[in-house]
Parts: sequence; structure tokens; C-alpha cells
Amino acid sequence: MAFLQILFLTSLSLFFSPSHSQLSLDYYKQKCPAFEQTIRDTITNKQITSPTTAAATLRLFFHDCLINGCDASILISSTPFNSAERDADINLSLPGDAFDVIVRAKTALELTCPNTVSCADILAVATRDLVTMVGGPYYNVLLGRRDGLVSKSNSVEGKLPRPTMPMSQIINIFKSNGFSIQEMVALSGAHTIGFSHCKEFSSGIYNFSNVSQYDREYNPRFAQGLQQACKDFTKNPTLSVFNDIMTPNKFDNMYFQNLPKGLGLLRSDHGLYSDPNTKQFVEMYAADQNKFFQAFAKAMEKLSVYKVQTGRQGEIRHRCDAFN
Repeated sequence: MAFLQILFLTSLSLFFSPSHSQLSLDYYKQKCPAFEQTIRDTITNKQITSPTTAAATLRLFFHDCLINGCDASILISSTPFNSAERDADINLSLPGDAFDVIVRAKTALELTCPNTVSCADILAVATRDLVTMVGGPYYNVLLGRRDGLVSKSNSVEGKLPRPTMPMSQIINIFKSNGFSIQEMVALSGAHTIGFSHCKEFSSGIYNFSNVSQYDREYNPRFAQGLQQACKDFTKNPTLSVFNDIMTPNKFDNMYFQNLPKGLGLLRSDHGLYSDPNTKQFVEMYAADQNKFFQAFAKAMEKLSVYKVQTGRQGEIRHRCDAFN
């Protein structure tokens, strides 16, 4: 056991905005034939050298799409005149590897296809390819997004789920964005890869109550292991633990199998199994990986076109961290 330091709508037309019709699978076939191979080469090299890149990029994609839609606004750096999304409190822990892999891909594509490929499309495809690379399902990514022109840190609060939120509040966040409870649970399966910082769950493993050091939702041995792994987290805030301690670098359904055993890491993980609204889907995905993969793929296809900008909306940025 290693510790790391450091519903789908029946009719898609009911969900997509009118601009969705301008997206296509072969958008860059003529405009930039090297698009897919360039992304693939970039993410492969990055993932091999930094194995946490897949989970980092998947998280970055979520944090981008759930705010203003999938418009790469999360990639914008703050200036003296604007505090951007990435500097909102909840985004400060987004891993640098995710930003780096998108910058690398954009740099390579600007050399072969200048002023052609949006950062939003790069992020969407890089996420899919990285998920697939670590064992996850392949899903289609429609292309033709434009990059957003707005990125403000004060627009983030309350729009992204926090691990300390009660499950009812997390459900409401997803519902407000048009996602069902089942889709939310499927997307939560992203925790099958990646890690969380100790500070995000420390309240559940230290001095939890008068009768127990840790939350009884945890398997006792697991809680004790977490206490040991995180004992210096106040001095070293980078201390982290794998979200899925059994198969941490493989995208599979082990995350869901862990939850009934008390091996969930975050309060929100425990909530998925204890809340009757979500428990049935946890059990379904724990029992059948194919059902999880199918549901995750459909939910990601839906998320990837959420409030996209196309046509004359937005822009094609010259660099991903700054507006033109």
C-alpha cells in the first residue's frame, strides 16, 4: 500500500447550445492535419516523465468547464488588472504538470499550424488521450471550440464541488449545470487516478470527535495509515495521498470498489456511498467496470461541449495563458 508524497440526456440537442452544431470530429482535418498526432506525442512524453499528468489534466478540464464552459479560461494568468480563475482559492492546488502539458502542445501546434488550434480544443483532446493512455475509456471529442475572453477569480466560488461539502450540495452544483446524479457519480470516478493533499481530509483523521480520533467512515487501518502519512502536513503542505490506494495509476473501477470498504479518502468520497441518492450508482459501477466506463465516456462527451464558444465567439489565442 503506497502513499504518495508530494445521464447523459436522451437527446443531445436538448443540452447543447446552438453553437454546438458548428463542432465536428474532423474540424482540423484540412486546417491542421498534424493536430491529433502532435497532441498524442506531447501527452505521451509528458505522462512518461510525470505520471501524475493524466489526473492533473483531467482535474484541470473539470475546473475549466464547470465555470464558464469549456473555453480554456482556467489557463489564463492573472495580471495587475485582472485576478484570473486559476488564482481562485479552490484552483491554487491545480498541479503545474497539467498547465505545462497544454503549453507544450500549444507551442508545438503554433509551429506547424499557426493561429489555428484553440487552447480549449487542446485541453479537451489532451484530457481524453491521457485518460485513455492510463487505461480509461476512449470517447469522441467534437472540435471547433474558441477560447474564452473572460477569466475572473471571483466567478469561481460555489461553482466547483469541494471535498468537504455535503453530498446534497455537490449534487446541486452538478444539477445546476445540467448533469444528473448518475452522471455526477460517473464523473466522480475520475478519483480512480490522482492524489489529494492531506489538508483536504485532515479534519477526518485527526481529533475528529470526543470518542474517536478519526471519522468512523474510514477503515480503521486505513485511517491509521493516513495519520502516519500525513503527520507532518502542517509543516509540509505538499504531503499527499493517492485517491485510489489500490491501483493509483490505473483508470479503472477500483475507486468505487474501495468506498464500501472504508477506503475512500475524502469526505465527498464517503458521501457517495452513504447518501441513498448516489449509493446505487456506486454499487453499480463497483460491480461492473464496463458500465462505469460507458457512463463516464458519455458524461465526458457531454461535459466537453458544455457552453462551448464557436464561430465568431471568443478567439484563437496565440498563447494559452494570455488573451490576444
